[in-house]
Amino acid sequence: MSMKGKVIEAYNKLAKDYELHVDTQSGHNVYYERPAMMKLMPADMRGLAVLDAGCAAGWYTEQLIGLGARVTAVDLSPEMIDACIRRVGDRAKAFACDLTEPLPFETNTFDCIVSSLTMHYIDDWGPTLSEFRRVLKPGGTVIFSVHHPFMDFTLFDRPDYFAHELLSEVWNKKESGPVEVTFYRRPLQEIMNATSAQFAIDRIVEPQLDAELKDNPEAQEWCSRWFDRLSTRPHFLIVKALAQ
Repeated sequence: MSMKGKVIEAYNKLAKDYELHVDTQSGHNVYYERPAMMKLMPADMRGLAVLDAGCAAGWYTEQLIGLGARVTAVDLSPEMIDACIRRVGDRAKAFACDLTEPLPFETNTFDCIVSSLTMHYIDDWGPTLSEFRRVLKPGGTVIFSVHHPFMDFTLFDRPDYFAHELLSEVWNKKESGPVEVTFYRRPLQEIMNATSAQFAIDRIVEPQLDAELKDNPEAQEWCSRWFDRLSTRPHFLIVKALAQ
């Protein structure tokens, strides 16, 4: 099966879990990645056209709408798009789209592109980032998060940090049961160089948890397992870059 087929199959299976459980039960999303991503976005996005590239079940789509943005949401998985539409209705345009292909948008369409934990499913970032640059207006912003290369290198005990390689793991979720998820690992220099070939890098964020999270009763169980680890070892990497 092709990589595209594997991603569609996995995320079609995971769509119901993302729709019903991720927003409340996945601490890595709720307490770690999402707050760090949102801090990089303007507090007021009224009048801005935003592309949610890899929207999954639409959490970011809904947040961007709430900030006033005009949002277009795309994802490779049709089931994820259906979940996104159930969340936001007609408040955003949402449809299935392959980010490795030419994007179905005019040049200089968007003020901002947001892509959460999606790019590590793409082998060659060159065409995708080139398309991001094309559809962004001059001065526009792209903000994306990916697996941190240090995390994948150590967690999977890989022999060569500098390798660009395909990895997989099994996620056992409440609705779907076990699902094999396949993604690419690449070194930090490849991430930076691919991005800077199209954009001016503005900020790099290796998220750390806020100390007050330990006082949140809903987060205490998750914090007992993950707080110390994520405070000392990066799990995700966030890049903010500007179109010039």
